[in-house]
Amino acid sequence: MRKTTAMRRTAVSTTAMRRTAVSTTAKWKTAVVAAALLVCATAAGCKGGGQGDGDGGGKGIAGSTAARGSVTILNVSYDPTREFYEEFNRAFAKHYLEETGIAVTVEQSHGGSGKQARAVIDGLEADVVTLALSYDVDALRVKGALIAPGWQEELPQNSAPYTSTIVFVVRKGNPKGIKDWDDLAKPGVSVITPNPKTSGGARWNYLAAWGSALRKHGGGNPGGNGADNRGGGGDNRGGDGDNRGGDETAARALVEGIFKNVPVLDSGARGSATTFAERGLGDVLLAWENEALLLVKDQSRSDLEIVVPPVSILAEPTVAIVDKVVDKRGTRDVVKAYLDHLYTEEGQEIAAKHHYRPRLDSVAKRHAGHFSPLSLFTVDEVFGGWDKAQATHFDDGAEFDRLYGAGK
Repeated sequence: MRKTTAMRRTAVSTTAMRRTAVSTTAKWKTAVVAAALLVCATAAGCKGGGQGDGDGGGKGIAGSTAARGSVTILNVSYDPTREFYEEFNRAFAKHYLEETGIAVTVEQSHGGSGKQARAVIDGLEADVVTLALSYDVDALRVKGALIAPGWQEELPQNSAPYTSTIVFVVRKGNPKGIKDWDDLAKPGVSVITPNPKTSGGARWNYLAAWGSALRKHGGGNPGGNGADNRGGGGDNRGGDGDNRGGDETAARALVEGIFKNVPVLDSGARGSATTFAERGLGDVLLAWENEALLLVKDQSRSDLEIVVPPVSILAEPTVAIVDKVVDKRGTRDVVKAYLDHLYTEEGQEIAAKHHYRPRLDSVAKRHAGHFSPLSLFTVDEVFGGWDKAQATHFDDGAEFDRLYGAGK
């Protein structure tokens, strides 16, 4: 049963919602209407069309609706992907209808990545997850037995169809003179970042700061070969070796200094963006590159500017089929097609439009001028992978708890 949750739906054109589906008469209508939040009070309300789960024979709602030419799936995603998946869902539904004659409705749920993973483990029946980092996706395998082992090998690029990085958003004119990570720890600088306990973006922020300090204070070349000095996409990192090292004491001091300057920890990246841009709190926002570009360029915020640090982290959001749910509901084929479409020319173009760095070389080259070149290192190269990074920095009683507690 799907638990009560706030979802952004791509819903029917006869209401104030966007819908990714089309009628079974093959008429495609794109509803350009303000998105609505649907609060699902019952299982039927979340499934669409008033349908509940089927019996235990693996048919479920999808088995019954597909026979009538329609199917509904749920994508549980992290905070800043809302606008991207609204457009992608419409494009995929149109493509899938043309290919199969089946109309697809994609429901969306958004929030901090760690919080979203826990919601799925606790019973939110996601057909697919598109989360901020592989550790949160893998938690569905480790803690919920919802995903099969080897899920990252099911899709190209370790199931990360697009990438991003972490940049700074500052007030117009950059009055605090913020240029690099060290500037965030200076007295009198107010830093806005979400909570690493609930937000995937916050964990990327934290590790970007830590890794930059390692690199500055003797950590060698975390990115290998100038790291990923890209303007667009592609994966041009030098090697997959473990280049950890450097001055952990300096890294610890920097991150502790940054969090001493954090006045509030929102649960997700979108909440922090709202705190900074709408509430006017803070001198600098640590943000996904795509969220920063959305805020400053798409929303034409002339009172804000983007500062790109010289070095940051290669953020690799990952996607996966929730095996236990799709096998129960009979939605595996449509969900597999949904994720495959992220890697197509159309899917990659939509990702680039919403400021994610595309993986497909042809698309990356077309959008090379859109993304600032900078040196990027990876979690594997600097921290030994997400399992080790999580245990060292974000588990209860680990580095973040000690640093944040000491800072407060």
